[in-house]
Amino acid sequence: MSKQYLLGFDVGSSSVKASLVDVETGAVAADAHFPEKEASIIAVKAGWAEQDPDMWWSNAKLALKAIMTATQAQPDDVKAIGISYQMHGLVCVDKHQQVLRPAIIWCDSRAVPYGEKAFNDLGHDQCLSHLLNSPGNFTAAKLAWVKNNEPEVYDKIDKIMLPGDYIAMRLSGEVNTTISGLSEGMFWDFKEKRPADFLMRYFGFSDDVLAPIVPTFSVQSELSESAAAELGLRAGTPISYRAGDQPNNALSLNVFNPGEIASTAGTSGVVYGVLGDVNYDPKSRVNTFAHVNYTPEQDRLGVLLCINGTGILNAWMHRNVASELSYAEMNDVAASAPIGADGITVIPFGNGAERVLENKETGCSLHGINFNKHGKSHLLRAAQEGIVFSFCYGMEVMSAMGMDIRKIHAGRANMFLSPLFRDTLAGVSGATIELYDTDGAAGAAKGAGIGCGIYKDHDEAFATLKRLAVIEPDAGKRSEYLDAYAHWKDVLAATLHS
Repeated sequence: MSKQYLLGFDVGSSSVKASLVDVETGAVAADAHFPEKEASIIAVKAGWAEQDPDMWWSNAKLALKAIMTATQAQPDDVKAIGISYQMHGLVCVDKHQQVLRPAIIWCDSRAVPYGEKAFNDLGHDQCLSHLLNSPGNFTAAKLAWVKNNEPEVYDKIDKIMLPGDYIAMRLSGEVNTTISGLSEGMFWDFKEKRPADFLMRYFGFSDDVLAPIVPTFSVQSELSESAAAELGLRAGTPISYRAGDQPNNALSLNVFNPGEIASTAGTSGVVYGVLGDVNYDPKSRVNTFAHVNYTPEQDRLGVLLCINGTGILNAWMHRNVASELSYAEMNDVAASAPIGADGITVIPFGNGAERVLENKETGCSLHGINFNKHGKSHLLRAAQEGIVFSFCYGMEVMSAMGMDIRKIHAGRANMFLSPLFRDTLAGVSGATIELYDTDGAAGAAKGAGIGCGIYKDHDEAFATLKRLAVIEPDAGKRSEYLDAYAHWKDVLAATLHS
């Protein structure tokens, strides 16, 4: 008997990853991502960030071909498809499902003024009590920008969607979305338990632009004949799970219940905790969305702290400061500098407006460099510390909402591959870090297994999840870490008020 697999796609801004997960063992049989170097982001103007949705589809096909070849899997062996995707983007299609303009992706900050005006016009209490957030820089505000600045495009829109909705459309020929997806775009009213009519009316959007809602875990659609031929898969294969990358990352780490925390540190950095009660930050510095297991009958909310300038800062340092080193060698060099980088401070916010700073765009800056005593190791350490300190700055906001952050679940990937990063995060936060062998694409595959009924629940789906390492805070270095963090906060405060 041939093996049975679940297929997961993770549509990121850097690449699209595909994984085949063995149904029986829960192990990843093969994975691949394309492009092998970071995908391009179109920046026509400062603060803009766009990508061609067809690029995601092309890279998904390349990644799929690689893993099917590696495993010699046959079309019938793939039992279900799940999708994880970069959040808060905007894809616009016409009635023929043709893309009308490049996708405006998560780190694009052009819509900030539209979200802020809506927040003030509608009233902070109204927005926060119903949306749990300011309209901010999310999908609804991005659509408002299109409506006001590209009316000829707006008039042709049949449906708007998130990046994951687009991939699902290409797979099935059907357009639909989830409550979780609507919530990340600011289209879900948590008080009324339905699409946010008041925000739609405010921006002048027709209800028709929103896609029909399907449950997160369900047979949402099936692989079409044309897509099956294009991909080398079986027509009718169920597409049975879809979620934004951060809720999906939490799922992949088996984080479903109130008080559980997941973290990632890729291009952007995230701490994501589950709440069982509706709550929000009055300043909307962290964001609250419907978690994967949210239903109108059961509140399961994901509190999302997102820092745009994390892994992208480390990649920038690699390209421009230490291009001769591997990332592992960079980590070693950085670790040779003392805690606090001997007085160098890096403010890491160089990838657009930051929610945790109330949508201010400070840019990245370096402080305290002395040409006579500082070198590459200090710069590299200060960059990683700056990333960690930005995490902890946001975690203080989450704690004020009632989140008890004692344990952080993370995949052993990206910045969590760095012992310096892990030790600093544990040292400053006081939390224990547990690293697991998983990633977004594997999580999406297992989500598909839940959605099509192969697994009866998330406990069965993640019973084989492997814990790789536990990092405890070093009590002996606690004061050094906290002193460095306090200094960083002082520099940030001065930067914000300059």
